[in-house]
Amino acid sequence: MTDLIRPDISDEEIDSMSSLALAHVGDAVFELLIRTWACKNKALTSENMHKTAVSYVNAHAQAEFSKKILGFLSDEEMRVFKRGRNAKVNSIPKNAHISEYHSATGLEALMGYLYLKGENERIANLFEIMMGK
Repeated sequence: MTDLIRPDISDEEIDSMSSLALAHVGDAVFELLIRTWACKNKALTSENMHKTAVSYVNAHAQAEFSKKILGFLSDEEMRVFKRGRNAKVNSIPKNAHISEYHSATGLEALMGYLYLKGENERIANLFEIMMGK
């Protein structure tokens, strides 16, 4: 059976993925991080947990998070972030500014890349920086 939680994907396969494919995976990774953080750090009702997650998982918030981590990225991580940020997207949510949406896509691509590489400690480290810990 294929392990989708800890996928066995070669570096070549990851490098051949489009930046939007990486962002697709990274979007889910980032949302799971936020949802877990909300459950762990807040005594909230399910409605408030959802509102908290929505307030952090949007283009504006993700653009702000990306600003916090840029100075901590390795050259390779910066390459992946920029690749995601510069991806050609077909639509932008009406509540997001285009530059925010691009930065958010860069952050998601980076999270997807790190997840697929199995770099969970690095994801945790960057997430702590984003959350101000």
